[in-house]
Amino acid sequence: MKRFGLPKTCLLRKTGEFNRVYRQGRRLHGRGFSLIYVANDLPWNRLGISVHRKTGGAVRRNRIKRIVRETFRLHRDIFPPSSDIVCTVRPDFGPDSPAAMLTAVRRLLEAGERPA
Repeated sequence: MKRFGLPKTCLLRKTGEFNRVYRQGRRLHGRGFSLIYVANDLPWNRLGISVHRKTGGAVRRNRIKRIVRETFRLHRDIFPPSSDIVCTVRPDFGPDSPAAMLTAVRRLLEAGERPA
């Protein structure tokens, strides 16, 4: 039986981990959010989420974080492998569901793969 949980080892939790991604990472800017990622030395990828306070109250910010985590949990294969990834959410972004977030992330990653 396959487990679908998201263990804490798959999340960025320390300020230093976030700062390393911000300093060294490649940025992909989408509509209302950005993905910043950098390779790590682990065989799996890890996710960090940053939601700006101007996005709304705690309930709204936490809902956005749950949606981003759920998208990552179910579709880890579309994210860059063996990477630390930070999803930064700006105030004008508000996905209604994990499906909407998945569509936005897929669009952003496909556009980022094309040479400029």
